[in-house]
Amino acid sequence: MNALAATSRNFRHAARLLGLDSKVETSLLIPFREIKVECTIPKDDGTLVSYVGFRVQHDNARGPMKGGIRYHPEVDPDEVNALAQLMTWKSAVADIPYGGAKGGIGCNPGDLSKTELERLTRVFTQKIHDLIGVHTDVPAPDMGTNAQTMAWILDEYSKFHGHSPAVVTGKPTDLGGSLGREAATGRGVVFATEALLAEHGKSIKDLTFAIQGFGNVGSWAAKLVHERGGKVIAVSDVTGAVKNPNGIDIPELLRHKETTGSLKDFQGAESMDANELLIHKCDVLIPCALGGVLNRENAADVKAKFIIEAANHPTDPEADEILAKKGVVVLPDIYANSGGVTVSYFEWVQNIQGFMWDEQQVNNTLQNYMTRAFHNIKSMCQTHDCNLRMGAFTLGVSRVARATLLRGWEA
Repeated sequence: MNALAATSRNFRHAARLLGLDSKVETSLLIPFREIKVECTIPKDDGTLVSYVGFRVQHDNARGPMKGGIRYHPEVDPDEVNALAQLMTWKSAVADIPYGGAKGGIGCNPGDLSKTELERLTRVFTQKIHDLIGVHTDVPAPDMGTNAQTMAWILDEYSKFHGHSPAVVTGKPTDLGGSLGREAATGRGVVFATEALLAEHGKSIKDLTFAIQGFGNVGSWAAKLVHERGGKVIAVSDVTGAVKNPNGIDIPELLRHKETTGSLKDFQGAESMDANELLIHKCDVLIPCALGGVLNRENAADVKAKFIIEAANHPTDPEADEILAKKGVVVLPDIYANSGGVTVSYFEWVQNIQGFMWDEQQVNNTLQNYMTRAFHNIKSMCQTHDCNLRMGAFTLGVSRVARATLLRGWEA
């Protein structure tokens, strides 16, 4: 099931649990605005090339719309639409005053030089600058984009609207980016894990972990789990997979990956089949890579007791049902990976105030938000007699529905 179908299915289930009026349900599903633009740029060799850019602005009942911009060959309207909708519910679950949006350009950033990427980003910004803004829609980095991309958007936008650091988040700190933003998603995953385990009378230091994906989110999650005394026994990414039943030395693995660009040939662990990681024997499985990796083919073989969804949509609905029957506790992506958007909110607040926080304040406030959100989700689970995924969806959807009704938009 693709991301849009799964997100819509979860939304409709939550709407039924909440007893939403059909008019409200329809109005919450329909995006506020869908933007499609042609971005034509000269390549370094002088030839012209054109790329299609998208921005879907889903909902602004609770505040400015918020979401990443991804550069990827497979960016399409359906995917962007699903992710924009998911951002609406995620912002509401985290209880930050944002709606949801998502954007992207259908290109392969690896095929473009830095100057070509800059030209493409600036043309895209020129096409959408009057539809984004500090109090309208605030982009952030996503797959294939980074802090440098945000710096170009900030600069181009500021040519039209004056200095506006709060128009994007995930910027370099020299341009008003927040301390702690780079680690935020991974750190939020660990805070979410701690909240869940505490509910079950357990702690990170007593458990074993398998982590799929060793990019920004996976590497920070692994590092922070390791620091808390958790035993990371298996790690994988696109370059390979390694395991050590006695625990992997994560700082050493990070150094090895930085030096060689790969997990292969790491001396502190033996190699394993990357496909085996998801069904490796462990207490906690953290998928931090692609969507749809847990499906009806492998869900029955999962041995973890807890799954923390650090990736977007890693578990298909069919897999959800299989895992529920096995008694596996799944902490949903809509909450588990919300640390990134939460610290993006902190960055936006700092930019508007013109007053920057130290890293300890960022991390402490993030922990407060993640812990409070978990308890709010648990409360919804008890109210509606549902699992954590539906607890999170009913929490997010109910908050957006209330804001929509209070504004009188449902008619």
